[in-house]
Amino acid sequence: MAEQVRANGITVELSNTDKVLFPGDDITKGDLIGYYKSVADRMLPLLRDRPVSMARFPDGIKGERIMQKNAPAYFPSWIRRAELAKQDGTVWHVICDKQATLVYLANQACIELHVFLSKLDRLHNPDQLIFDLDPPDGRSFDRVRECAFLVRGLLEDELGLSTFVKTTGGHGLHVHVPLDRSADFDSARGFARDAASLLAARHPDLMTTQQRKDGRGDRVYLDMMRNAYAQTAAAPYSVRARPGATVATPLDWQELDDRRLTPGRFTIATVPGRLAAMKGNEDPWASLARRRYSVSKAAAKLSDLVNTRMPAG
Repeated sequence: MAEQVRANGITVELSNTDKVLFPGDDITKGDLIGYYKSVADRMLPLLRDRPVSMARFPDGIKGERIMQKNAPAYFPSWIRRAELAKQDGTVWHVICDKQATLVYLANQACIELHVFLSKLDRLHNPDQLIFDLDPPDGRSFDRVRECAFLVRGLLEDELGLSTFVKTTGGHGLHVHVPLDRSADFDSARGFARDAASLLAARHPDLMTTQQRKDGRGDRVYLDMMRNAYAQTAAAPYSVRARPGATVATPLDWQELDDRRLTPGRFTIATVPGRLAAMKGNEDPWASLARRRYSVSKAAAKLSDLVNTRMPAG
């Protein structure tokens, strides 16, 4: 008899739930399904109306990675889809709006979910800006943490923006800024580039905007390239296809101040308990949807900041 699970009044058929997806950790597809089912209440509001790209690993994380944007025809009709234009036609992206969808995707060995920084009703106008802090190796989290606080200092203290931080599930951090959707992606990326350039100029031994890896040295890379139409970032609470089944986890900035914290603390095994113990007002990203900022106003402040600090010619 086939395995089943009920979610949102929908019966989702499961298959091969005992298949190990994370060798060495003995984490099965059933564990992945259970994880996504358990975090759906917190995760779905952060995914709603955002096109999803799926990273599937049918043979586990040591097997082939299938990056899939188009929802296959065999996906059930109750899974919401959205048709988006691409260079040579259109693509039907999955939209995660219910627990059952997360369960179904996990059953397809979709370990990672990557989402747009814009929503369906205004796809070319991002509602979030992201700074991706990428360390040069797996031993530099203290440097990434230091960079994140410097990014926050510029954006919040000097430019008057709010920032939200999450682990990537790897060795880096994402700093998000909520936007009011008045700007397009080019304007948002331009602002992010200028902000990152200022930070790199202030702290040349710590961070860089150099895209070439061989030009970064031991500095943290400030990546702004995700701030573009159809580019995606690891969704909050997405599992990552890494040993230990780490999770991209929203944090409170005070948590990040704890130097004992490491990205490996947040995994498929630990995050559900973290969320279950968390009250609504303790959710570090609870206010993200209520805060919205203008790119043009922030860019003007940044320009004034740069100009006033330039030495006289």
